[in-house]
Amino acid sequence: MSTESTPTPVANNFLRTIIEDDLKSGKHTSIVTRFPPEPNGYLHIGHAKSICINFGLARDFGGCCHLRFDDTNPAKEEMEYIESIKESVRWLGFDWGTHMYCASEYFEQLYQWAEYLIQQGKAYVEDLTADEMRAYRGTLTEPGKESPWRSRSVDENLDLFRRMRAGEFADGAKVLRAKIDMASPNINLRDPVLYRIIHATHPHVGDAWCIYPMYDFTHGQSDAIEGITHSICTLEFEDHKPLYEWFLDNLPVPSRPRQYEFARLNLTYAVMSKRKLHELVNLGIVSGWDDPRMPTLMGIRRRGYTPEAVRAFCEMIGVGRSDSWIDMSILEECVRADLNERAPRAMAVLRPLKVVVDNYPEGQAEEFDAPNHPQKPEMGSHRVTFSRELFIEQDDFMEEPPKGFFRMTPGSEVRLRYAYIVRCTGVVKDENGAIIEVHCEYDPASRGGSAADGRKIKGTIHWVSRAHAMDAEVRLFDRLFSDPNPDRGGADYKQFLNPLSVEVIGTAKLEKSLADADLETRFQFERQGYFRPDPVDSQPGKPVFNRIVTLRDVWTKK
Repeated sequence: MSTESTPTPVANNFLRTIIEDDLKSGKHTSIVTRFPPEPNGYLHIGHAKSICINFGLARDFGGCCHLRFDDTNPAKEEMEYIESIKESVRWLGFDWGTHMYCASEYFEQLYQWAEYLIQQGKAYVEDLTADEMRAYRGTLTEPGKESPWRSRSVDENLDLFRRMRAGEFADGAKVLRAKIDMASPNINLRDPVLYRIIHATHPHVGDAWCIYPMYDFTHGQSDAIEGITHSICTLEFEDHKPLYEWFLDNLPVPSRPRQYEFARLNLTYAVMSKRKLHELVNLGIVSGWDDPRMPTLMGIRRRGYTPEAVRAFCEMIGVGRSDSWIDMSILEECVRADLNERAPRAMAVLRPLKVVVDNYPEGQAEEFDAPNHPQKPEMGSHRVTFSRELFIEQDDFMEEPPKGFFRMTPGSEVRLRYAYIVRCTGVVKDENGAIIEVHCEYDPASRGGSAADGRKIKGTIHWVSRAHAMDAEVRLFDRLFSDPNPDRGGADYKQFLNPLSVEVIGTAKLEKSLADADLETRFQFERQGYFRPDPVDSQPGKPVFNRIVTLRDVWTKK
């Protein structure tokens, strides 16, 4: 399926107003935004919002958006994550062109700026342990306490920092801290750490460095180096903004970017913490980062969500300054709305029940024309084969139906979609009384599903020919968590895992036309939901189908 549709413009919001005002006033002649992921995991649906905002604003205002990897912690970063991030951004429909950067490209400049702060008496080498620094930091209501190493001379600090770079000290032995204000009401300004020692191979620079800058010391200066005009991030960084500005005020940076914050995406029935997502993968609770139940972009892509649906969702929820929760059903409805327009229809019986049409000639078969989309004749049609023995859904037959059940029942008529009207004449049961076979008679004059005498048939059900059906595995995915806010469990969030988040059906019967379905094509299995062939586990002639989403929101009914 093509993902090359043109994204719609981002709706008006406070960020657009700021940019419009900056361009009108001449503060900026063009805008430059950036999306700066840390390559320590796969992107999730929350990142999609940031991608759409940053790339979308740059596109709409004729500017550019940089893709910049915040690769400042080699202990957690891998090339696998870097490649997956690039792939996910492209999948969403955005392109950074020639503007892909890494913070590691600026390591030498950042180091020189760190020495500059030391020379200005605004940074010092710290010997306190992490626990001691935490104790010295104070609380929200109590000021911090100055380190005994805070008064080191400039020469001593420069010497120690250079020896840190040379690899003389072990991990955690020393750090470099900014000298700001241990009594500041903003804890982020209480002498934050600028550099720490990590002896690990970096995915880009190898073993060239053993000291690495912290994120707070990296992203503002990286913005300045790249000429970012609008540094857009989530509200969790709002308290870091004074530190962002302190570095820009106290360093000879080439430009002066400005940080703006928006509300992050909080999605119900999901966790967005990379730590928790890592844990789900490492414990084998899910099959991997691309498990179709995961909120990762690789996961929802494998499940069958389209980039158009994700962009429509990000557009629908808008951009604001107040944190709020977005219900999973809104995302699912965006997926339904998109697939309803594009997905060709097909018939699939997931839980088959054998039906014998007694008055249909043995050995005979005939084909019927089935439209690929009932409202879009331009999408064409395909042929479905009818024969004496069929499969229908077990749920489409009831021997003793309740009032309002208009599917197959003894003595009543029902329409087999695209084919004939049939009347149930009897059932066959096993030794336990379970129905294993239903017998019917068809009305030869009702070819196509309409009665020649004009009688009304209330029920229509789908079917497949037993002799012409394809065996397939179908995976019915649902929400990974049964609680709308699994994070409320803290470290014990796994207590809210949904035991019914996936059901594997190995005996489904599908139209044979689906045997070689394109892996990128999504289908509506009539009356079942939207499905796509699993791109990992499907084999030629043996597809495995993932349910993307049901035809309607049925979660509350469960």
